[in-house]
Amino acid sequence: MKSNPTSLNDTITAIKKFFVNKGFSEVKTPQVITSPFPEPHIDAVEVDGGYFRTSPELHMKILLAEGQQKIFEVGPCRRKHESGRIHREEFTMLEWYEVGADYNDLIGFTRELLLYVCRETIGSNKVMYNGSLFDFSDPPEIFTLNELFSNFANVSPEEALANFQFEELLTDKIEPQLPLDKAVIVKDYPAELAAFSKLKENDKSIAERWELYLGGVEIANTYTELTDPEEHLSRFAKFAKQRQEAGTPEYLVDPLFLKALELGIPDSAGCALGVDRLHMVLNSLDSI
Repeated sequence: MKSNPTSLNDTITAIKKFFVNKGFSEVKTPQVITSPFPEPHIDAVEVDGGYFRTSPELHMKILLAEGQQKIFEVGPCRRKHESGRIHREEFTMLEWYEVGADYNDLIGFTRELLLYVCRETIGSNKVMYNGSLFDFSDPPEIFTLNELFSNFANVSPEEALANFQFEELLTDKIEPQLPLDKAVIVKDYPAELAAFSKLKENDKSIAERWELYLGGVEIANTYTELTDPEEHLSRFAKFAKQRQEAGTPEYLVDPLFLKALELGIPDSAGCALGVDRLHMVLNSLDSI
């Protein structure tokens, strides 16, 4: 392992090399947009002419509808009220989409990505972070959210949501129990937390979504993407109502995305990964 920290640019360069080698096309989507996705708990930063994007998700899905198959982007995003050791208002996001894949396919792919970037930047498979040594060549440990809540909080995720305790229990009871010596995948979220992920065909109470933790830090969020136009519009309406009730700004649906829904978003999977957090872990830094 290299003794001195590498630069964030080294991490970004390694990420881009990996995706190009895998046959992905790099894209550049607008940083200032007319309206962000109306997710209930993410607030956008206003700028002249619109909003700074909270994620490249909206325009990358437009590209999928227009025929792109395998795309990635690394670039700046901004979110209000983000500050702390692993949060800041402006951060670097990696986002990628692959047509024909689902969220399970992206588990192995993400493992390959992390191993490649680790080797390219620090010259080793292994990282010491948060007091533990873990090897990126090892497969991740996979848990369902339901089993974690049942084992460590004695309630189901649905019960925790109904009692407004989900975030508290996740932070205080669940995340401290996750292994620190390997990558961890937490999968299968309640439908209420689906955001824009697809629900399971055989169980509509579960969303095809997983999150990746490294050394106890949440690094990435992955979906089998929602493609049904009517369900998209239903969730937009639901999220708009939640934002209204919370007194947060209303975000209208971008007309370009409505056109993409008409064209049809293909079956696909996508992942959003915090590059600053990954760089922090790779270099054993205390904060981003």
